[in-house]
Amino acid sequence: MRTYETVKIEREAGIAWVILNRPEKRNAMNPTMHYEMLDVWEELQFDEETKIVVLTGEGDSWCAGQDLKESFLETANDPLAHHRSSWAASEWRWRRLYYFPKPTIAMVNGYCFGGGFTQLIACDFALAAEDATFGLSEVNWGSFPAGLVSRVLVESMTNREALYYIMTGDTFDGHRAAELGLVNATYPRERLREETIKLAEKLASKNPHTLRMCKEVFKHAKEMSFVDAEDYMWAKLDTLNRLDPDGRKHGIKQFVETKSYRPAYSSYQHEQ
Repeated sequence: MRTYETVKIEREAGIAWVILNRPEKRNAMNPTMHYEMLDVWEELQFDEETKIVVLTGEGDSWCAGQDLKESFLETANDPLAHHRSSWAASEWRWRRLYYFPKPTIAMVNGYCFGGGFTQLIACDFALAAEDATFGLSEVNWGSFPAGLVSRVLVESMTNREALYYIMTGDTFDGHRAAELGLVNATYPRERLREETIKLAEKLASKNPHTLRMCKEVFKHAKEMSFVDAEDYMWAKLDTLNRLDPDGRKHGIKQFVETKSYRPAYSSYQHEQ
């Protein structure tokens, strides 16, 4: 596992902790971080030890959005550099993370502002500290939430709620984030890591092939018509049966006969 300038990766029992590591800047994202995160996702996707990925931030911040100085001012006269950085920013925070083949959890340990909402919503699950602070402050400096933020907000918030925070710039805490559907749950800061590990362990106990298909079917099918979605799901079921011919068979058999089986990769492996 290589080392990075703006990101740390720590391992713990199948969990890869991806930690944005610019605490002096509240983990604001600069071009270096965008390029390094592209490599991080590529590395973890094919890493057999990694079963679950947790995305969090070093210090008291999760991510304060874009580093305006490095991401915009310093590339203002270099269109190529600005284009490359902007592409990398959207690529790692949305396309690669949203469709990442392994379960992902956002552990929001503090400030989450602006551009940080993109990777927050791209993660499959999100847990937050009760005192975490969320905000879309772009309106206060003459802009709007760009870099896909304004688009991805509707994945987790209603139109009314999203527009309120976009157009007022008001901040809100972890409790409000849970009410809005932006995070699954909130906990006292001192319990956040413990609760994140519990969720990660629960996911890791499931069949990994099934988890991947659950993600792919849900995230792709919701963009399709009902007819296309049904056809897509049948195709994915065939794919799952080819990848893991025994998992579904043993799962259904035990569930029907014993009423006690919850399909998990280790369970059917042990029976074989």
